[in-house]
Amino acid sequence: MAITTRDQLIAALGQSRHVLFDKASIANAVAGRFYSLWKATGFPGPGATPTTQAICLNTTAGGLPYLPFNTPSTNYLAWVDVATSLSTSTLEIHDRLCHPGGLSGTVATAQTTNLPLNLTGIPAERIGLTDFSQLQWWLEWYTDTGAAAANATVNCTFDDDTTGNVVIALAATSRASGLYQILPAAGKKGIKAVNSVTLSVTTGTAGAFGVTCTRYRAGLFTVVANKAEIFDWAALALPDLHEQACLQLIQLCTTTTTGVSKGVCRMIGG
Repeated sequence: MAITTRDQLIAALGQSRHVLFDKASIANAVAGRFYSLWKATGFPGPGATPTTQAICLNTTAGGLPYLPFNTPSTNYLAWVDVATSLSTSTLEIHDRLCHPGGLSGTVATAQTTNLPLNLTGIPAERIGLTDFSQLQWWLEWYTDTGAAAANATVNCTFDDDTTGNVVIALAATSRASGLYQILPAAGKKGIKAVNSVTLSVTTGTAGAFGVTCTRYRAGLFTVVANKAEIFDWAALALPDLHEQACLQLIQLCTTTTTGVSKGVCRMIGG
């Protein structure tokens, strides 16, 4: 079933389920960079650093405590009320599909620990379009790596089953919770697997990072610090949520911290 009329939408909003979030600020940020709030303290509590490759589910610790409506209902994100301690903050809600950790900042040869990361076992409805263009792939930092800047050469399998390298410039001392987006190579629509990561030089500190695959579901923008902003179903484009979705917050940072983010999401089924 799906919501196809305004009357169905209004009725569903009256039976919505609420999901709260209240995430503490992450320090050592850089303006213009994406940061994962997966490890931020608060509510929900921080997610674990993955030590093996795993599919993330709505029951995975660290994700928003999302309780889906039972099949045959289709689940939707219909309303978000959000406030941030910093003005002009951009937050995104993603479905975290899968992740491994185990990569090191001191290894300057091809790293394949817990790789390749592919989408085996993930329902097609969570992945979206068959060209994988709705997915976003990231290098995600769990602890700081060293002060030497490096290039990361990421070997990917693309939507047309060809393989190739994507090169990402890593800043000196990449900080915990920082994200580097892995973009498809020119002429490719999407990425379906990450096979290996090779650093050009050792960063000087092992640290810990990994690869994460997510699917964007909604974006939010606050203008004034500590003032609630409301995004209704029309502003959010009423994205559907798979019953297994592991929802997390990602922030595009504007200063040296992410600031506090808190709010409530309203999920509906129909």
